[in-house]
Amino acid sequence: MKDIVMDIPRLEDMLNARDRIAPYVHRTPVLTSRFINELTGAELFFKCENFQKAGAFKVRGASNAVFGLSEDQAARGVATHSSGNHALSLSYAAGRRGIPCHVVMPRTAPEAKKDAVRGYGGVITECEPSTSSREEVFAKVQAQTGAEFVHPYNDPRVIAGQGTCSAELIEQVQKLDAVIAPIGGGGMVSGTCLTLSNLAPDVKIYAAEPEQADDAYRSFKAGHIIADDAPNTVADGLKVPLKELTWHFVSRHVSDMFTANEQEIIDAMRLIWARMKIVMEPSSAVPLACILKNPDVFRGQRVGVIVTGGNVDLGKLPWNNG
Repeated sequence: MKDIVMDIPRLEDMLNARDRIAPYVHRTPVLTSRFINELTGAELFFKCENFQKAGAFKVRGASNAVFGLSEDQAARGVATHSSGNHALSLSYAAGRRGIPCHVVMPRTAPEAKKDAVRGYGGVITECEPSTSSREEVFAKVQAQTGAEFVHPYNDPRVIAGQGTCSAELIEQVQKLDAVIAPIGGGGMVSGTCLTLSNLAPDVKIYAAEPEQADDAYRSFKAGHIIADDAPNTVADGLKVPLKELTWHFVSRHVSDMFTANEQEIIDAMRLIWARMKIVMEPSSAVPLACILKNPDVFRGQRVGVIVTGGNVDLGKLPWNNG
């Protein structure tokens, strides 16, 4: 597998990404809920990337990578491995540029996400639901296609693109005390760190993770990367481990991490569906689950909550699978 050059993205890269991707992404809305504010004792501002193109924040980083390619690079197409949202986001961006997109996805990935990838023109190769299988199968696909590897999160182009989300958020909501986002591989959290450490350094950055896929939490507490091979959680978008580039940001700029168990995640997801009338996937509910679990940390604060995506299989809602 081709190594990614470990260039640390800078504020300039995020600003350039914002200009580059503007024609291809939405400036997503920020929503609030009086009921949830009263329940948590905090003012929560939900940055709704579930309304983003392709239904997830990952279209920001994918579009920055695709539209930053030279003509020679683009001619060979792009390739990646992903549990879903990066796969469909890269397929979307590649389709807008008119180039091929090859994606390796776990066979257990939600059918809704597989259908979306195919709908955007992506070609899927399935793997077993483990990091080792994903990387082994991807190496074969890339060798066969010669396509440009766009890593789901351990890529400076992707992180710079994800940083545009919090750049919008701090324009839309003034005087935030904190921002919290889900963490798996750390792409969104890293982009948030990149932007806020430069543009709003007083805003605390928190990360939220499922207990059953808590390798980022354990890494953060241990001071070095700890990777799980095949964690099992309803939050399917958060099963991947941190890598060197995301660890650079997480270890330097995240104030703290929190975890929530499976039932807490499902309850938070259902609460948002019921009270805010918006479709979000389980991964997006983890921050609210952690806020509800740690009220003393957030009480009285103005908190940006990044809702990372809304690509959920409507035929398999978690509260109907008891």
